[in-house]
Amino acid sequence: QVRLVESGGGLVQPGGSLRLSCAASGFTFSSYYMSWYRQAPGKQRDLVATVSTDGTTNYADSVKGRFTISRDNAKNTVYLQMNSLKPEDTAVYYCFAVYYRRRYWGQGTQVTVSS
Repeated sequence: QVRLVESGGGLVQPGGSLRLSCAASGFTFSSYYMSWYRQAPGKQRDLVATVSTDGTTNYADSVKGRFTISRDNAKNTVYLQMNSLKPEDTAVYYCFAVYYRRRYWGQGTQVTVSS
């Protein structure tokens, strides 16, 4: 059974940091591109960051220089380190795994940036 379980969300003040984790199981994690998406209320789900199987990373312009995506294939886990958080980063953050036509989503974790 495929599972992607996100954790680490919560309430943080502007300028603060959070680290999201996504624990994967039920598939060959190291073969999959892993991404983080986010969806704010009333908005579409947008790509935040991707890490490829060889560790190459890509980021949305809105988070470049503030967020870092990484993966640990030994732990079947992908991370999103979020620094200098802004109120506009408030959203539900989703983990996503893709390998050709195989695509899996996590259930999401809420991140709220507010004073």
